[in-house]
Amino acid sequence: MEIDVRIGNESLTINIKNPYRFDLNQVVADIRVFAERVGYDLKETDLEGLIPRMIRGVAGCEAGCPADAKGLVREGFDGFRLGYIEGGILSATTELSDGRPFTLRVFPEFD
Repeated sequence: MEIDVRIGNESLTINIKNPYRFDLNQVVADIRVFAERVGYDLKETDLEGLIPRMIRGVAGCEAGCPADAKGLVREGFDGFRLGYIEGGILSATTELSDGRPFTLRVFPEFD
């Protein structure tokens, strides 16, 4: 599974080997360091709440997307526009202070 993080034209890819046991603190720290490197402070962004929900929504999509992914999109997440992309990909986008988009996309692992 991969998490693609984008701010404007800058991007970061984070590999998640096991979506059922991953280090959320490290994933969030990596994203925050990336954002700071390109000039943004994401401390007020609830990555700790969003990322596990996105990963749970995508885990298992290899055999057909579970209701959790589309359910998360229907339910929404405060401050983000969520989307389901065919193939089991979830996206979450918000606008940063200068108008640039901050986007997270979680891709299922296809063998």
